[in-house]
Amino acid sequence: MSTLTMTQKEIMERKETIENELEELFQAQMKITDWDVPEADDQKAAEMILEIFESKLAEIRKDVVCGVYKYF
Repeated sequence: MSTLTMTQKEIMERKETIENELEELFQAQMKITDWDVPEADDQKAAEMILEIFESKLAEIRKDVVCGVYKYF
């Protein structure tokens, strides 16, 4: 059984907050779509928003691998 590092413990303590913020961002984007497009195709909107998230996440992942997010 392995013990968690301080970094892992810190992130795991914030896991639920991170997940909730992502869910809130998704829901906010869905609401905006519904406000702007009265008869929006919610399924298509959800899929497109997820594609945007996934694309940006892939960019961030690439930057992490390249060391862009090393602050200290």
